[in-house]
Amino acid sequence: MNPSKPLYHRRRFPSEIISYCVWLYFRFALSYRDIEEIMASRGVILTYETVRDWTQKFGGIYAKRLRYRASRPGDRWHLDEVYLSINGKHQYLWRAVDQDGEVLDILVQPRRNKKAAKKFFRKLLKGLQYAPRAIITDKLGSYAAAKAELLPNVEHIQDKRSNNRAENSHQPTRERERRMRGFKSAGQAQRFLASFGVIASFFRPGRHLLAAKNYREIMYRRFMQWTEITDSCPAF
Repeated sequence: MNPSKPLYHRRRFPSEIISYCVWLYFRFALSYRDIEEIMASRGVILTYETVRDWTQKFGGIYAKRLRYRASRPGDRWHLDEVYLSINGKHQYLWRAVDQDGEVLDILVQPRRNKKAAKKFFRKLLKGLQYAPRAIITDKLGSYAAAKAELLPNVEHIQDKRSNNRAENSHQPTRERERRMRGFKSAGQAQRFLASFGVIASFFRPGRHLLAAKNYREIMYRRFMQWTEITDSCPAF
């Protein structure tokens, strides 16, 4: 995008409406038509194709801005992979989260061998620009082989019970996969999940671990940050 142009250049709807629809889509298991109906109930008439365009156009931009503003993630990386069935073929979703459950990065690949593991490690290291203190994985040999070459001095923990945090992080993806009736292609899965992981986790600060007052304060700050990164004001 040309930095000299406003983010919403030549958009008919204001930024408040656009950012609100994008937030609805990535935060909740809603379809484009669901959001069309929600907006109609509030007197805003638009089509589900418009919502689709907004999520594809602005979802990645918002996620990138959230990443840029976020504090440095934790130094214990939990890595795991899960298969996705896309057009009858298996693809593997590689995901890394830190010790607090924040999504670090994801990558959709057709294999889960050493080459695929190295590619994911390089993507993580390039995006985060620091090495972890420890990585926690399952017993897949690809992790150990890739770590030996790229992170030889990092502690590697392969106790399955220690990696529940990464395995649990797949649950929202499975929920959205069912709601969307599967992903259409590996590229579509990569684009959606890259934005979904950042935006959804940003609005899930671990409510079960927080007192009600603290939870409300955190959510208030995060909604304020959302209006800043979307160049908007609260829509409703």
